[in-house]
Amino acid sequence: MAQWHRFKNHQNSLTNHQNIPRQKNYLCRNNGNMQRKFITNLALVLLLNLLIKPFWILGIDRAVQNAVGTEQYGFYASILYFSFLFNIILDFGITNFNNKNISQNNHLLSKHFSSIVMLRILLAGVFAVVTLVGGLVIGYTADMMKMLVAVLFNQVLISFIMYLRSNLAGLHLFKTDSIISVLDRLIMILICGFLLLHFKEPGTFQIQWFIYAQTVAYFITALITLMIVIDKAKVKKFKWRWPFFLMILKKSYPYAVLVLLMTFYNRIDFVMLERMLPFAAGSNQLHTGAYQSGIYAQAYRLLDAANMIAFLFSGLLLPIFARMIKLKHNVEEMVRLSFSLLVIPSIVVAICCYFFSYDLMNLLYKGNNVEESSQVFKILMCCFVPISSTYIFGTLLTANGNLKQLNFMASTGMAINIILNIILIPRYEAYGAAISSISTQLFMAFTQVFMTQKVFRFRKNYKLIFSIAGFIISSVILNSLASSLHLFWISRFVISTLGCFAIAFAFRLISIKNLFRIIREEE
Repeated sequence: MAQWHRFKNHQNSLTNHQNIPRQKNYLCRNNGNMQRKFITNLALVLLLNLLIKPFWILGIDRAVQNAVGTEQYGFYASILYFSFLFNIILDFGITNFNNKNISQNNHLLSKHFSSIVMLRILLAGVFAVVTLVGGLVIGYTADMMKMLVAVLFNQVLISFIMYLRSNLAGLHLFKTDSIISVLDRLIMILICGFLLLHFKEPGTFQIQWFIYAQTVAYFITALITLMIVIDKAKVKKFKWRWPFFLMILKKSYPYAVLVLLMTFYNRIDFVMLERMLPFAAGSNQLHTGAYQSGIYAQAYRLLDAANMIAFLFSGLLLPIFARMIKLKHNVEEMVRLSFSLLVIPSIVVAICCYFFSYDLMNLLYKGNNVEESSQVFKILMCCFVPISSTYIFGTLLTANGNLKQLNFMASTGMAINIILNIILIPRYEAYGAAISSISTQLFMAFTQVFMTQKVFRFRKNYKLIFSIAGFIISSVILNSLASSLHLFWISRFVISTLGCFAIAFAFRLISIKNLFRIIREEE
């Protein structure tokens, strides 16, 4: 009998050893599947967004600012970003929590969806009341309060769309989510394009029309997305359940705090510019808060366009990271892949925009405050690199549940941003706000990379670090030389951009061969 047990133990040991390579092959195959899913869906979402959103930001949104003037648009921008500060109440972290939760537990969609919709309606009412009271407290005029009401309704619709899309992403329905991600902008382009064509004369286009066009687009998009999710969730009726509300709020609370802190250090610049700088008349009009907020909005527009593309990465990465972590897959290769696809191009964009800042601003605004906005633009576009980094490393930490650490970092970042704004805005105005922004974003990026290394114990890749350093130095030298060539600026800009990507390939920071290998790899 003892010999029989020894024989069985030996047999089991052999079987386990035989299973080790099989398990490794299984993990590698699944990691490859995740990478392939990421790349193919990223290609689709990038294609759709590159067709629609740049046209919206650089075409329609820019044309609206040129039509209504820098000060009027700055007036609108300050109110818009003021409403962002209270989005914590509107969403309460439910979207990020739901994205991670549904991606790991698909069956919970039908169980939770109807009650979460009712909870969001309740939160929308609280959000509206708190934001309007906040507007009165900081001294908004009657006209500003009217505009704030319209902007608030748009914020409710946007937040609801984002929640609905989190369900699609959690189910890994990335193609459907990709189409929804551009639907609202497509509708807005049609409406605003019609209005801009029919009201060409200076002073005839009203900023309120711009807001109402957004309302129509968001409402249609929310309705279509709601119908899709209801079909997937098999919802028959919506339920009002107080115990469930409290449970969801308790679980989403850490996500809510993170969203609040990130919103403050990303959006408060506009509000502080408009509120801290005095209203002035006559020759001092250039130093009014609304005007400086408008200058900041001009410089911020291209960064906003770039961030929209970068944000798509986090939308894809959060559910993928969450599922990989649950299945105990190694995420290091996925991080490296997303870094090469996002951060390396962001460095190229930042360097080229820095050297050609005046030309780009002059192209967009035709001599309207170009010198001032180009100086702000130089600094703001450098923010694109650390922001892109946080879309990868911050998303990974969020998927892993390291919210306590993220909230501590974000609270520190918010404090840095507010303190620097208080010091720099009175003296340097919009340029000072840009300095505050880049300081905060760099702090957040470095701390998140450090935390990721500590939590996941990634291998220290000194070769990659030296390659990135060499790539940055070479790109700066190339742009410095190209900007001095006696050619039309667009030709010099194209030479610089293509040259930087060539340098990235030379340092093997981007590999087309590896991308095709991942895509073509068999299931």
